[in-house]
Amino acid sequence: MSRNLKFQESRLFRRLRHQVGRAVADFSLISEGDRIAVGLSGGKDSYSLLVLLGELQRRSPVHYHVTAFTVDAGYNGFKTDVIAAFCRQFGFQHRLIKTTHYDIIKEKLRPGSSFCSLCARLKRGTLYSTMREEGYNKLALGHHRDDFIETLLLNQFFVGSLKAMSPKTVADSGDITVIRPLVYAAESDTAAFAAELELPVVSCSCPVAGSPDLQRQRMKDLLALLEKDNPTIKNSLLKALSNVHPRHLLDLGLRRDENQL
Repeated sequence: MSRNLKFQESRLFRRLRHQVGRAVADFSLISEGDRIAVGLSGGKDSYSLLVLLGELQRRSPVHYHVTAFTVDAGYNGFKTDVIAAFCRQFGFQHRLIKTTHYDIIKEKLRPGSSFCSLCARLKRGTLYSTMREEGYNKLALGHHRDDFIETLLLNQFFVGSLKAMSPKTVADSGDITVIRPLVYAAESDTAAFAAELELPVVSCSCPVAGSPDLQRQRMKDLLALLEKDNPTIKNSLLKALSNVHPRHLLDLGLRRDENQL
């Protein structure tokens, strides 16, 4: 990454850099020789991730390669030129992948189905296939602490499952690993970081952009309400994901495994 990108050595920057470095160490997210594709959508989180990984790359004794990958789904108004110009200006390698996903979604989407879910699956498939063709082994995504917590609550409240996301997941094919280095970073911090660095945030311009995910918004509202009485509740919920006590759960599969020990 070019040093032309002037970081303000603020408390926020140091905190985010430490959190990403801690996540990389805790979950062994990056290894020597990794070729990492950073999913760069043009949003605050993916920009923040790219900048922070680039800064860590400059300082790290571990040698790895980072390229920003942007999938253009074909939505009118998606300013890929702004994203490309940013990467060019500050020395990030950038790969723009043009697709006809929007046409596919309009044709295949069934009434009542999730537009965002289908779009995400198409994008992930495109990223995987391009990464394989070009020799990348890891995909870095900008999911932050709040995404992990909200997903945990959504699964508990609406699915009946005790799960969230993983900071490191191997794809079914076994050749690509998805990493989420922002797991310890608060969404409010990535938003403030993007504003501090004046990152050129753009919308994907899809037809449902800006429309709230009502269930996820309920989780955000609930957490905001609880946070008024307990300011550390989000960190507590994140910690719970790494402090599991299977003997105190009702999963019969876990109990069978335990009995076999």
